[in-house]
Amino acid sequence: MNFKAEMEQRVSKIEQILQEYLPKEEGFQENIMSAMNYSITAGGKRIRPMLMMETYQLFGGKSKVIEPFMAAMEMIHTYSLVHDDLPAMDNDEYRRGRKTTHIVYGHAMGILAGDALLNYAFETAFRAFDMEENKGIPKALQVLAGKAGIYGMIGGQVVDVEAVGKPLERERLDFIYRLKTGALIEASMMIGAILAGASEKQVEQVRSAAADIGLAFQIQDDILDVTSTTEVLGKPVFSDEKNNKTTYVTFEGLEASAKDVEGLSKHAIETVNGFHGEKEFLVELIQYLIHREK
Repeated sequence: MNFKAEMEQRVSKIEQILQEYLPKEEGFQENIMSAMNYSITAGGKRIRPMLMMETYQLFGGKSKVIEPFMAAMEMIHTYSLVHDDLPAMDNDEYRRGRKTTHIVYGHAMGILAGDALLNYAFETAFRAFDMEENKGIPKALQVLAGKAGIYGMIGGQVVDVEAVGKPLERERLDFIYRLKTGALIEASMMIGAILAGASEKQVEQVRSAAADIGLAFQIQDDILDVTSTTEVLGKPVFSDEKNNKTTYVTFEGLEASAKDVEGLSKHAIETVNGFHGEKEFLVELIQYLIHREK
């Protein structure tokens, strides 16, 4: 399998889906649509909708009912980045190699663009009800909401913000990473499994694998923050040090952090390999996340 070509094909498909669900830039409030679309079309790996689609297909899913959830997930992920970049948070001027939303549209519109993307994500996901009768849709919506909220991504971000400049124990750092980054990856794969009709046991196994992937992904992000360059990474390096943040690299150093990434990813791959469906690309995708440079 030519992984790079397969990856590009999937990213292209996801971009088409996103274009289908993005709001039209019209009306007196068209500036907010413009800011939303600027944010979400800035590029990126589209990892979360890709994991969602691959897990959906792993359990035999074949219809388009997954697509509004894929778009919704990328909207939620993007809104979190728009807000992360704000002066009150990470105060970053570049994201994915170009100016961040609040730099282009102003601070107020940056806040509103994030708000709008979050709300529009649920408007988009609810469109699945118009597509087919699928008993998994309500459960998928429940997972989407829960993993994006105070018991998921936002909960992790809250603890992360409160921890800046303070001594941080390993247990709290694990909590931040598993919620701030892992929750949306868990939601992506769980939703794929749920909409394809996977059993409760299988959905839980998927969640566990996704949790490992999410933690490994964030540790790799820490590693890249101190080993990459702004040109390669597409955003400022040493931002964690600048913002006085404790990371896995702070605790363990680069070598031990890299071993953690390998161990977590190996465990996730073993879990995925335990399922019977087509999983070759999904396994390659997990491995790619370990060794990525961006």
